Amino acid sequence: MADRERPSNTMMMQSEESTAALSWFCLRTAPKHEHLAAKSLFALMGVETLAPRMRFQKATKRGPVWFVEALFPSYIFARFKYAEMHRQVQHAPGVSTIVRFGTHVIPLPDSTIEGLRSVLGEESVFVFDPGLKIGDTVQITSGAFRGLEAVITQLLPAKERVKVLFEFLGRQTEVEVDSQKVLHVTPPREATLPAAVRI
Repeated sequence: MADRERPSNTMMMQSEESTAALSWFCLRTAPKHEHLAAKSLFALMGVETLAPRMRFQKATKRGPVWFVEALFPSYIFARFKYAEMHRQVQHAPGVSTIVRFGTHVIPLPDSTIEGLRSVLGEESVFVFDPGLKIGDTVQITSGAFRGLEAVITQLLPAKERVKVLFEFLGRQTEVEVDSQKVLHVTPPREATLPAAVRI
């Protein structure tokens, strides 16, 4: 997150001028409390918030299952007048702190939040569903080869199937599998996300 970067002098001047204005700020929350913090800020103080989430599939014993987690773990965004409300916001349920750069609080540009919202949609959820490409490393999620990792060698859209190559009993084997029964091996957080959801 941006709290590790050093702000410029211009940013710090803008920060001092805008603490009295209605601005967006980044808040750190307790682990797994992003949604609680956002709800409490709105319910208790009417503070507008954005708590982006990510929806993605994981392989489980039951097969592929959709999960929803915070897109930025332990971070949310809130819009308020810092000079008037920072103490109440700081002590709201679920909130750990307002992100600072040294001793300075830097408001986020409205364009940053607008960019996020344009990608996330009304429900503030980014759906990670990258599709399959030749060369992708995947895990087979059902059938005799369940749990094995393989590389996609061919897409067969008409059949909704893919050909995958994997090592089995010491030899390279290529088989056709249902495209709905393979998942990317790369965890969503390690994949390349759109620029608008990389803060």
